[in-house]
Parts: sequence; structure tokens; C-alpha cells
Amino acid sequence: MKSLVIAEKPSVARDIARVLKCGKNINGAIEGDSYVVTWGLGHLVELADPESYDPRYKEWKLEDLPMIPDPFKLEVIRQTGKQYQAVKAQLHRKDISQVIIATDAGREGELVARLILKKAGNSRPVKRLWISSVTDRAIREGFASLKDGKEYEALRDAALCRAEADWLVGINSTRALTCKYNAQLSCGRVQTPTLAMIAAREAQIRSFVPKPYYGIRARAAGLALNWQDKNSSSFCSFDKARMEGLIRTLENKPAVVSQVKRTPKKTQPPLLYDLTELQRDANKRYDYTAKETLNIMQRLYENHKVLTYPRTDSRYLSQDIVPTIKERLKACSVGPYRQAAGGLISRPLPGKLFFVDNARVSDHHAIIPTEQFVQLDHMTVDERRIYDLVVRRFLAVLYPPCEYEQTAVTVQIGGERFTAHANIVVSSGWRMAYEGQMTASNRDWDEEEGKSGEEEIPAAQSLPDLTEGADIGPVTLTMTEGKTKPPAPFNEATLLSAMENPVAYMESKDKAMAKTLGEMGGLGTVATRADIIEKLFSSFLLEKRGKDIFLTSKAKQLLELVPEDLKKPELTADWEMKLSRIAKGSLRRDDFMKEIRGYCKELLDQIKTGEGQFRHDNLTNTKCPDCGKRMLLVKGKNSQMLVCQDRDCGHRETISRTSNAHCPVCHKKMELRGKGDGQIFVCSCGHKEKLAAFKDRRKKEGAGVSRRDVANYMNQQKKEEKEPLNNAFAAALAGIRVDS
Repeated sequence: MKSLVIAEKPSVARDIARVLKCGKNINGAIEGDSYVVTWGLGHLVELADPESYDPRYKEWKLEDLPMIPDPFKLEVIRQTGKQYQAVKAQLHRKDISQVIIATDAGREGELVARLILKKAGNSRPVKRLWISSVTDRAIREGFASLKDGKEYEALRDAALCRAEADWLVGINSTRALTCKYNAQLSCGRVQTPTLAMIAAREAQIRSFVPKPYYGIRARAAGLALNWQDKNSSSFCSFDKARMEGLIRTLENKPAVVSQVKRTPKKTQPPLLYDLTELQRDANKRYDYTAKETLNIMQRLYENHKVLTYPRTDSRYLSQDIVPTIKERLKACSVGPYRQAAGGLISRPLPGKLFFVDNARVSDHHAIIPTEQFVQLDHMTVDERRIYDLVVRRFLAVLYPPCEYEQTAVTVQIGGERFTAHANIVVSSGWRMAYEGQMTASNRDWDEEEGKSGEEEIPAAQSLPDLTEGADIGPVTLTMTEGKTKPPAPFNEATLLSAMENPVAYMESKDKAMAKTLGEMGGLGTVATRADIIEKLFSSFLLEKRGKDIFLTSKAKQLLELVPEDLKKPELTADWEMKLSRIAKGSLRRDDFMKEIRGYCKELLDQIKTGEGQFRHDNLTNTKCPDCGKRMLLVKGKNSQMLVCQDRDCGHRETISRTSNAHCPVCHKKMELRGKGDGQIFVCSCGHKEKLAAFKDRRKKEGAGVSRRDVANYMNQQKKEEKEPLNNAFAAALAGIRVDS
């Protein structure tokens, strides 16, 4: 008899099969003497659509709500149906005696396997492989100590509760809003609080009143000094008259060095990347969206096999990875990394590594290089950029701290304190990994979000050789002036940070809820945040102005119409606290779902009795060619479209799109407007160029646009125009899947 092992993805299944000595490829599985290893493609089974319960639900009607299935039905995802049938066939083989769940070690990984087993009608005993990494050693040790599947039934219940609760709240609320206001309006437990956070930031910016502040700059003996308040240690004051008075008082006063303090300091290397941190850095440096970064990472993980699993929320490694570090260094010791990696290969690892902590690794460890040999010339420019970020961060943590000496000079002028600082690097340490890569943009400090990119030594001037008691006059005094600035609008990097840590946007300030949100990673998961942001753009709830993200009129109206509870991060915190209790066995699944059903009915009552109105303020005079109604002008993430106002019609057409073609005058990306032969490139600087002229110019430059490029572009444009954008049910389901 054999055991059937179900992994979450093909790549993990292949690793497990190799360790278990399974070498025979069969339909959707790999077979050996004692094991058959099969896999999902992520989820193969999901909660059924509403019309699976009753055909009348195909038509959206307010009077049919709420829809509360009991029990919930399951259906096979159409796109992965072939693999589901392969798994089911293996599951019902007569020579299979038990099932081993080897999906990701976490709540959602448990859900992937349990839905498959339930839909396929499994009757065999279940064992659980619970490992935090997929090294050969970890797999062998895991199979040597398999757990009884019954130990994880409480975790299964928590996973099912999360999925069913999101279905009930998301689909019912979305249908109710859409039907009541006859507009494509969707909401969810994650996407709606995300919109509310952006609304709160916009309100802060609108209400902000700039306030002038003043300082004093002193120049003496080639030294630039800044006034510092003796009481508050602040370098500026809001009192202009005080600063002007000080300058008059201090004129012609001697400048005496009162202290020269030299302090040895160290900066530790930054922690390894999790997905969110990587998405933030990629957005700041290369303007990649969160979704683009995830897609690039996925290729590096699955196709090139040079980086580890991307969808991780940990920035640490588990202890069992440490013995593999030298092999990983050898694998990435190529091209620009040869020198930095080579210096690490020859020296022993420190006894204690600050980035190794089993307790801080949940489902997956941090993103690091694999032991796979790297061929950089096989990668695209985008892939090399993301690979470069990860490899340099991996090398950096293995180097010692950067050591420098900080010199602080204090000068007394007429009883007032003036200071200057300088830093001298003693040992570069981990900065060796970034030689030639450190730029000013990498050293920005964002006061709200914390440090981004590499930690850096504070910038400072060179100081002359000074001794205490020396008079360095004469002194020139000038008043400096600035104004306080409002909070910056969100961009993708800072929005990801806010979703990861939304505590500042909680109204209740409940410490237990705040702690829960911190522990479970905020709104959404590392795997779903990119999709949530993309969905908000594709639903025309968000728009971009440069890099900044703003709410559309549609989003602002939605926030006025949606029930208050759905706008708060506290809802996610409350659910997560209860789901955690279910996973620990201290709360019954039935009790939680009873509460959710009641809550769902309350939400529907609030929506049905709401007195708000939805008004399309972006109507144009262009009529829909399908139904004749006036169309809406909407801004997508990188395009402008005309969309039929009737959600049942669904017609749309692109009128302009931000292209990858750069302006020959200012080199910014140009918009492509119009249709067919009449298409024209337009730049914000005023440059205009017909598509035909553009292609001719590029051909002469030796970088012409090929026929295939143009055909692919046009096909993609047509495909996007035909997609059922206003199919609110599809949008609702999409929202449910990413709000996990």
C-alpha cells in the first residue's frame, strides 16, 4: 500500500518527490515505491457561486438578499479542473492507504487541502506534514514525525470560517449596494478599510495648514553650525521674533568650542526581505507595482528557481536553513556579486546570526537565494533588478556591522548652543554588499513608515581639527526658514505599509485588537495585498496621479453608502481574534458562524434602509454603441476608458493608455490615444507623434517596434475592452478571493 502526498504547488511536490525517491511521472503526480506525490495549483476547489444554490440568483435582486447557504457547497475551479481530476483519481486508487497533507504549514494551506479532500469524498486516514521550509533535511525530518490529521481539525475549522464569513459579508453586501444604487459597487472586509485609510489621509492633507518655522545658521572657520534650543533640543522655532532677536543679540559675540565628542558607532545590516518589504523597495526604486513585483518574483521562484518562496511574511530564517548558506553563496557568486559573495564563502559564519529565529518563521522563511546556479543572461531586466535586491540583502546580513566614528562639535555663541556633526567610516562592513549601489533614493527616511531600503549612516560634513576652548570667530549668522508639510499622499509603497500596520487608523484604540492586527499582519496577507490594490484600480475606485494614489468620486460615494463597520480595520481584528480561538479549540465553529449570519443580516438591513444616493458625475455625451446609454469617463491605473453606465451592458473602450514608449524630447512615457491607424502618441511636454511616424523613427534608430509587438499590444487592448468590467458578480467573487 502507498501514501498519497498532496502538496500545494508543483515545485514543492517535485522537491518532496525527489526526497521520497519518487521518479515515475504519471498524470498529475509523481509515483514511487511507497508514495504518490500530487499537487494543487494553489486552490483547486472553492466555495460555490450563488446560482449553484438556486438558478434565480443568476439575476441580482435586492429582495433575494441575504443569501445564507447552510451548508455551503463546493465547486471545482474551472481553470484548474484538470489537475483536480488528477488528484481525485489518485485519491481513489485501491492501493492508497492514507493521505498526507503537505500543503503550506498555515491556515490557508490547510484550507487548500481540506477543500480538495472534502469535494473528492476522501474516506482514508489523514496525516499532516508540518514544516517551515522545504529543504531536503526538513522534508526528511517532517516525514519521520508526521502528525495525526485530527490535530489540525481546529485549524481547518478556522480556515473554513474565514472563507465562509468573507463569502457571506462580501457577496451579500456587494449585491445589496449594486442593486440599491444601480451602480457597480463592491465592498469587502479588506478592500473597504483600505479605501477608508486613503480617505483619512486625503482628509488630513485637505485640513492641513502650513506653519512657518525658523532656525539660525552660523558659519565660522569653514564650519556650518545650527542653533539648538537649550531646553527642548529642537533646531527650529515657530517664533520668528525670537529668532530675529537672537541674531541681533549674538552678532559680534565670540564663538568658543565647548565640546568635541567622538563616539564609535555601529549600524546593523537591514533584515532580509519578506514580500511586502520587497514590494515597497521595488516600488520606490523602480516604480514597480506590488502586482508586478510579485509576478517577477514568481518567475524567479518557479521558472529560474533562483529565489525561495515569495509569498512570505517573515524576515527571518529558521535554524535548519543555516547549513545551506554556504551553498547559496556559491550559487549566487557570479557577475557583480562575485567579490562580495566570495569574501563570505571563505570565512566561517558567526556563532549567532541575528536573522535566524525559528519563533519568527511561520509558514515560510524570508526570501533568499536558492542553491540553484544562476545564469543572469537568461533573465530579463526586471528579473535582474528584483534578483539584485534580494541577493544584496542576503549578502548584507552575513557581513558584520558598519562601524564609524561620529564627531559632534558644540560651540557656544553668547550663551546659545550651536552644533555640527561629522562621520568617518572605520569599517564598511555590510555596506560592502552595496558598493556601487547606494544612492540617495535608497537612504530616504520616511518618518511615518520607518526606514526603507538599506539602513545608512547619517550624512554629515567634514570637520576641521578643533580643540575645546578654541575661539573660531568671526561668525556669520543667517536665519533659515521653512514650512511644515502635510502628510504625503499614499503611493503603492506606503499603502502596502499602511495595510500591513493599520493600527493608526483604528478608531477604538483597543490594545488587544491592535496586538492582533500586528501579529496577523494587518489587512489582507502578503499574498493578497497586491491583488486587492489591483482590484481597487480595476473597479475604478482608485486612480494614480504620477506615483500618488487618490480616491475616485466613485470611491468617495461608496464610503458614504457602505455600513460603518465595513470601513474599520477593527472588523478584521475582531474576526482574527475569534478565528485564533477556533484554531486553539476554545471557540466552536458553529457559534462563530451563527454570529456571522446574524451580522450579515444586520449589514443588509443597514444597506436596504440607507437614504444615500449614488450619482455618476463622470457622464459624457458619448453614447454606448450597444445599448445607446451615455457612457462614463473613467481613469484606470494606466489608461482612460469610456464605460457604459448600465452594469448589465458592460461595454467599454480605451481612449488613451500610458505606453512604454518614451518621448524623444523629455524622455517621459507617452500616452497612446485614439484607435486604429489614427492612433497618436502624446507627451505631457507637448510632443505629439502619430503611431506610424513613431514606428518609422524607432526603425531608423535600430530599435523598431516589430509587427508582433504591435499585434500583441492591439490584441491585449481588444481583450481588455471585451472583459466584462461591469459584471458585478464577478467583481464580488474576485473581492472575496483576495480578502482572505
